[in-house]
Formats: sequence, structure tokens, C-alpha cells
Amino acid sequence: MHITADNATDEFKHKPEPIQDLINQALAILHALGIPFAGLSVRRLERMAMAFLAVADVKSAQEWLLLKDSNDKRSLRTRDIITYINQYFNEHISSGSYDDIRRKDLVLLVAASIVSNTILDSARNNPQRGYAINPEFADVIRTYQPSNWQEPKRFLEHRITLIDQLHAARDIAKTTVTLPTGQTLSFSPGEHNLLQKAIIEEFLPRYGYNAEILYVGDTAKKLLLLETEKLQSLRFFELAHGELPDVIAYSEERNWLYLIEAVHSSGPISPMRLLTLKRLTASCTVEIVYITAFLNKDTFRRFITDIAWETEVWIATDPDHLIHFNGDKFLGPYK
Repeated sequence: MHITADNATDEFKHKPEPIQDLINQALAILHALGIPFAGLSVRRLERMAMAFLAVADVKSAQEWLLLKDSNDKRSLRTRDIITYINQYFNEHISSGSYDDIRRKDLVLLVAASIVSNTILDSARNNPQRGYAINPEFADVIRTYQPSNWQEPKRFLEHRITLIDQLHAARDIAKTTVTLPTGQTLSFSPGEHNLLQKAIIEEFLPRYGYNAEILYVGDTAKKLLLLETEKLQSLRFFELAHGELPDVIAYSEERNWLYLIEAVHSSGPISPMRLLTLKRLTASCTVEIVYITAFLNKDTFRRFITDIAWETEVWIATDPDHLIHFNGDKFLGPYK
């Protein structure tokens, strides 16, 4: 994330250019060290960068080598951080907003252990609680250079970053997804078709158990792929029916038929949609898995109240995970 003239806040625009550059350098460092930026506003990123600079006692781009950490006996309380930011970064943050420093501006840095508390076991709202840069991270940050900065890659090689922990990526063995012999898929442009492509390339290799794709629609062409004989052999409903989902795949290994709706602007598997699909597939000789797929969590949030129980949700931006709308079927501790 780089704050530019196009996305900058009014507060950022009124800062001298050297301060703007310094804030962007701070963000580059934090991003390289695994701090997640997704979902944060530009102003929140700006505030986080300035709090980081205050704790590190870095006021200019020439001072990274002089960065201070807890070994230097430097410890700033939240009120001290506000004072520092106002003094050096052309801000006018109220001294009464000191709690925002802890709860919003430093929360990710503390969680990532880049910043540490200097009074251990103190209450979170202890006004004497101070913050300092963790010496392990300080040694890496002092090597910062605007171009070709490789040190974080070596430093993080055997560490789990905060963004890794929050995304909870899993090592999932992928399987082959089969298309009919000689068949290739070429989608027309559009987010709906982009999602269908992700279903085929990311969802099915993870959860399809060597699935064979039997049907794919397309917003422009309406029909990209259709394996009529195979679907009929599974006693699927009449293919001319207007109720086909966006993607249909079959796993012979599990004897599962996947009915997948790709939702961009409409069409999740709602209770009524589920009832319709169940009626239409009443004669099928296989077990059926109902899935609604979304490109991202923002779209999912718009439709969450429409999702039917006894169905699954998959989100393309978090491909290693499923959301089960299935009551107590999956209740239990994770190992």
C-alpha cells in the first residue's frame, strides 16, 4: 500500500513531502514484515505508520539506521506517542484519543511482535504502559533501503507472519480437475465469470476429490460446457430446465455431485433455491453438495442472511476455508 495523491487523506496532503515519503517508507517496512493492510482505511494506515515512527523515534528518512528499540531504554506511553506525532508529523490529534493509539494504531504491530509492551502483565488500560520496538525486528528495520530491500525475506523465512496467522492458510493437497477430452474453457469478461474460473482452478482442486466438470455456464454465452450423457446417467433433472446452477461437477471418488452458484450480484443458494434444487434432483443417484461461491467477504456479507442451512460457502479470497451452514454437523474442536 502506497499513499498517493489519488488516495491521500486531507491530513496527508497537508504534510510536507519529506513526511509523506517517510510515512510511505514506514508502510513499506510494515508490509514487508507481514502486517496485513486489507480492510484498513488510508487514514488508519497513516495513523499506524506514524505511531510506529514515534515508537521507533524516526523523524526523517535518514534516521532508519538510528532507530531505537527496547534495549535503548526507550518506552513511549500512548499520550507520549500523540505528543510525538503532533510535534513531528504535522498532526493535531487530541490528547484524549490516547486509547485509539492502543486499540487501533498499535494493535497489529503488537500482535505481530514488532512493537512490545515495556510493562509486562500490566492492565491494557494502564496509563503507564509503554511501547517499544522489539530488538529482533529493530535489527532488520535498521537495514531498510527504499529499493531492493531483501533482509525481511531472510528474517521471515522461518517465521509465521501476522498476515499468515490471520489468513490461517492451510497446506491442502490439491487434486486434478477433469475437463472432457480436448475441451478448453474461455470465459467472457466480467466478475461473475472470473469467479467461475476461480471455482474451477481453486475450489475444485482443493475440495473436489478429482472432480469431473459436467456443466459450466457463462454470462454472455450462457453455455460453455455441458456433458449431457454423464448428467443423464446420474439421473440429473431435465437439462433444458432454466434452474441449472453455474457450475456442476462430479466426484466419482466420493460419489458427490457439486451444485455451485457463483454469486456476484444475485443468486445465492437461498432456502427457496435449495428447496427447488432438491425437488429437481430428487431422482439423482448421487449425494449432492450445495455450494454458494463469492469473490470476496464484502460480497458474502451482502448475502449472508440469504444463505440456506445445509449448504456450504466458499470465498475466493480465502480459498483454503469453507463456511458450513450445517448446524452441529461440524461441531468440535480443531486439532
